[in-house]
Amino acid sequence: MPPVPADPGPPPGVPGRGRPAASGASAAEPAREAGRLSGPLFRDEPSEPAPPAVTETVVLRAISPDVAPAPAPGHGTPPHPGAPVHPAPPPSHPAAGQPRFVPSSHPGQETPVAAQPDPQPQPRKQRGGRNLQAAIGVGVGLGVVIIASLFVVKALFLVVVMAAVAVGVWELTSRLSERKEIKAPLVPLVVGGIAMVATGYWSGVEWAAASLALTGLAVMVWRMAEPPENYLRDITAGVFTAFYVPFLATFVAMMLAADDGPQRIVLFLIVTICSDTGAYAVGYKFGRTKLAPTISPGKTREGLAGGIALSMLAGAVLMQLIIDDGSWWQGLILGGCAAVTATLGDLGESMIKRDLGIKDMGTLLPGHGGIMDRLDSLLPTAPVVWLLLVAFVGS
Repeated sequence: MPPVPADPGPPPGVPGRGRPAASGASAAEPAREAGRLSGPLFRDEPSEPAPPAVTETVVLRAISPDVAPAPAPGHGTPPHPGAPVHPAPPPSHPAAGQPRFVPSSHPGQETPVAAQPDPQPQPRKQRGGRNLQAAIGVGVGLGVVIIASLFVVKALFLVVVMAAVAVGVWELTSRLSERKEIKAPLVPLVVGGIAMVATGYWSGVEWAAASLALTGLAVMVWRMAEPPENYLRDITAGVFTAFYVPFLATFVAMMLAADDGPQRIVLFLIVTICSDTGAYAVGYKFGRTKLAPTISPGKTREGLAGGIALSMLAGAVLMQLIIDDGSWWQGLILGGCAAVTATLGDLGESMIKRDLGIKDMGTLLPGHGGIMDRLDSLLPTAPVVWLLLVAFVGS
């Protein structure tokens, strides 16, 4: 119906001025008339024209079982008579279990949507995002396998090295293919890697180097079966993989070939582990100055110093006790060099993973990542320890 403009009443205190009082008016009308804000306040003031009529519009929602709750009392109420009524906006964060509404194409209607579950609190991760219990369990298990294979049947440890090389090559080539679309030939790399380890153990470094060269040629020939696009990129990655994983691991096999091979392997493993452990412990407690923040933000110079110190201590003790004709000062040198190369190897692996945009090379070892995540510091340390042992006590 069309709006009816309000009829201005007489000013307060002057009843009946301008128009006679309506007969039969209720007792509430004088109070309502006195409460109007329009009209002159004094007799001598000229009366002003009545304000334009105000139209009130009320939007009714569609009747449905899923409707938003009505606004609480006091919300959407006009501040004074004649002001338009605006419905209160829906709460920005509905209570749990209440439906949420979105605007609809039909005026005055809203469409309910499925209620979103409340976000669940995420479990707290341990330092480095690792599962500490799983990492310790896997580390103990690997230690048992290594010690048992070393001191029960020495050649059995050679099988462990070959298996680690094959898995490491597979992890690296898989990540290169997934992240960079680099297709390094897997078959010649695995076969050539096993051949490098075997020839290094039975025939020495010359045959291991020859196996590396033949593996590179095999990678070039194998890749010829694919289209020529990206040929140079793929074979370059293949040659790098052959050198980085199996050829460096060959020096572990050559240490094993000595008469006191198991003792040399124990020395090599312990000084490398002490480097990582000392760097972690000292860096966690006293680390302040970043070593290489763009590569590995967690490493500190204080941690590096702690790793070198612990590795030198372990090298001096083990070189004196378990290596024939070994001396403690030789162990100090060996431990210090091993700590430096282990840190560089860890940083080099971090560079590769950052370039690929990944955290771990694999998921084979719970709490550790992949095989390559455990070989990162061992691989570059192996040729250094082998060379120093040959120089100090012979092969």
